[in-house]
Amino acid sequence: METVAKEVSANGGGVRSLFKAMRPYQWTKNLFVFAPLLFGQRLFDVPSIVRASEAFAVFCLLASALYIFNDWIDLEEDRAHPEKKNRPLASGAVSATVALTASAFLAVSALFISFSLGYGFFLITLLYGTLTFSYCLILKRVIILDSMAVSAGFVIRVVGGAAVIGVFASHWLIACTYLLALFLTFSKRRQELLALDEDAKLHRSVLGEYSVNYLSRINTILTGASIVCYALYTVAPRTVEVFGTDALIYGTVFVIYGMFRYLILIEDPENGGNPSKMLLKDTPLQLTVLGWVIYNAIVVYRVELGAAWRSFVGTG
Repeated sequence: METVAKEVSANGGGVRSLFKAMRPYQWTKNLFVFAPLLFGQRLFDVPSIVRASEAFAVFCLLASALYIFNDWIDLEEDRAHPEKKNRPLASGAVSATVALTASAFLAVSALFISFSLGYGFFLITLLYGTLTFSYCLILKRVIILDSMAVSAGFVIRVVGGAAVIGVFASHWLIACTYLLALFLTFSKRRQELLALDEDAKLHRSVLGEYSVNYLSRINTILTGASIVCYALYTVAPRTVEVFGTDALIYGTVFVIYGMFRYLILIEDPENGGNPSKMLLKDTPLQLTVLGWVIYNAIVVYRVELGAAWRSFVGTG
């Protein structure tokens, strides 16, 4: 460990390169952990917010550990990739020894914190780690299963977010999450094919088994399925009973616009097909997500917000 520390500090940009290898921009995916906080009516419950934030940190640490490990596995392929060759490991900015040590440290830290949040959440975190580890070694080379495995990771985040605050993740919420995640994952595969063209198989072996036409058809199916599933969730008897209204259905417009906007963005190979990066740089997409969150918060917490407003006006 001391040798690793010296190696990192000896390189002026070592710490920055290691942090870059953790892919902090990918942490936006872990925001799915907060979905149960919104729909579980715990958005204004401070202890639940704290626990959900800790769960978010756990998934960020564990995801970063596995990203670093995956970069080590894909070292040679990344060096041949026009964009990935600039990653810290592929470029040589971070050595394999430092990378693997950091990966192990992050993973152990994540599991330790997760255990402190409860045995159930620890098992969910362990499941996520096992699935992603299997993806790095095997599943990412198997057509269809590669995308299904990545998408399952989003569902595990939602289930973990629900478990850590003690609420139930509805089957509808899980189905909507999985369909949306499949849409994002297959969209990324399609964009990679467009950007890399004939060299796609050299950079990711499974891409040689996909075709743009096939992925376009899959995207069409998943777009429609995601929108319909979300709309049905908002008017399901249980949903209406829990929230006391069917007004959530009107928030479907944000889902429709967001998915259609994303379909436009992935037509441009320059965008990279990365959902996290697109969300961080595309203003219309950011406003759509923000609008969706605000609208749903108003509908779900209208009673609490109304009471707070009346109290504020009365005090004033």
